[in-house]
Amino acid sequence: MGIAEDIKQDSFKSEYSKAIINTIFTSAWLHQEHLQLFKSHGLTTPQFNILRILRGQHPKPATVNLLIDRMLDKSSNASRIVDKLEQKGLVKRSQCSKDRRAVDVYISDAGLKLLDEMDVKMDEWEKSHNSLSEKEAATLNVLLDKIRG
Repeated sequence: MGIAEDIKQDSFKSEYSKAIINTIFTSAWLHQEHLQLFKSHGLTTPQFNILRILRGQHPKPATVNLLIDRMLDKSSNASRIVDKLEQKGLVKRSQCSKDRRAVDVYISDAGLKLLDEMDVKMDEWEKSHNSLSEKEAATLNVLLDKIRG
């Protein structure tokens, strides 16, 4: 089904306008799909994003500012998200040895284990939604980067 059928709109101002609407619609669709995956593991999208950032840093710590810089959703409250993840035992915090005003954030063993479990589900989800070839996916990435560039 195309975007015109999905949103029941017969015409668009231009192909560029249609592409922007299609991108926004597809982003929201992908987000809803991810929400279901994350919800089954007791996480939100921003929590999952922070855990993945921390896993990438592991075993080095991350500061909250580093998390903010690398998050997909810049409007998320990283400090509050870290609080929730700490309550769940998925991250640990300690005073930064280089800057006493900063806090180091580490992913815990439980956080690493959860991401390992989720990786399997994410791989299955990606394979079930794999309607693009590698070449098409690469082209899409170039085009999306170009839009933001």
